[in-house]
Amino acid sequence: MTEETAPAADPAEDLFEDLPCGHVSTRPDGTIVRVNRTFEESTGLARADLVEARRFQDLLSPGGRIYYETHYAPLLHMQGSVRAIAVEIVRADGSRMPALINSTLRRDDADRPSVVWTSVFDATDRRGYEDELLRARKREQEVGRLLQRSMLSGELPSANELELDVVYRPAESGMEVGGDWFDAFWIDDGGTVALVVGDVVGHGVDAAATMGQVRSAVRALVSTGLTPAALLERLDEYAWRHEVAKMCTLVFAELSLTTGVLRFACAGHPPPLLAIPGEEPRFAWGGRSAPLDAYGFDGNRDEATESLPPGSMVLLYTDGLVEQRSQPLDDGMERLRSSVGTHGSDTVSTLLGRLIRELPDPAHRDDVCALGARLVPAE
Repeated sequence: MTEETAPAADPAEDLFEDLPCGHVSTRPDGTIVRVNRTFEESTGLARADLVEARRFQDLLSPGGRIYYETHYAPLLHMQGSVRAIAVEIVRADGSRMPALINSTLRRDDADRPSVVWTSVFDATDRRGYEDELLRARKREQEVGRLLQRSMLSGELPSANELELDVVYRPAESGMEVGGDWFDAFWIDDGGTVALVVGDVVGHGVDAAATMGQVRSAVRALVSTGLTPAALLERLDEYAWRHEVAKMCTLVFAELSLTTGVLRFACAGHPPPLLAIPGEEPRFAWGGRSAPLDAYGFDGNRDEATESLPPGSMVLLYTDGLVEQRSQPLDDGMERLRSSVGTHGSDTVSTLLGRLIRELPDPAHRDDVCALGARLVPAE
């Protein structure tokens, strides 16, 4: 009597059972006809309780069932397949397993729907990874905002001969910390004030940190008595040597309260706007050169001088005030010039607030910063 041999194992069947993803086969109406071991283990649902006993859509969360009936099933029957659909499968213990499913509809010889093959990828780790990325991004944004607020805060210079104010509005998206910044401080004992507005390339913590470095460097260099052009030349060298603030734009100005002389230099920044009593507002196009370290340090910068009588105002601003998706740059600059011409008699604070409110694109995606200084006429 010969010993009866056991049937050989089916390698294909073993492969199916232990696929790295779950597998569910259903009839066109969703009735489950087959599952593999991976699906059982990831959901805790036994095949004896699934096959010919439940429909695939019954395993989904309430929202998933609605999506299955209104979108998934119709698309599957029209297209023959659906890819990377996110659902939640309710496990045996009641918890929810985030999953990505790919389904293919097979038809019989008469072209009638016969079976649906669905691969189920457990997305629990992926969701946790994505959640951690979001948390990390939020932490970075908050750190950046704290840095930005700390560097943009501080008391502005005050004098009877000077009316000075600033307005700063971050991008409406709120997704990133921008690189716009400003500064204003006394150069001497109250006779000359420094006015600075800049725009650092980039977003987030790096932009905020760079902003702080450039702002501190400007203050340090001013204390050495450098002219505006010479100051930008030293900033060029600083940016080149320390590999920071490359392509940063900046306008630096010195305004004398006693003589009304304005000396300034622009490194790739929008030109200052001058509003002089009895004249149409105009842009001061002198003293222009490339952004910081645009072509490597070469030490060549220009500056310009304007004489401002009492009652005159100088406005420094970032490109967010004039660059809008809805209009050409020339139109934005003309809008700014016209608004200052119409409302130039307002206080500096009132005028700056008006300029922000008049932005044509409320959902702008860039920071806006504007710094206004007016020489107050003697009474």
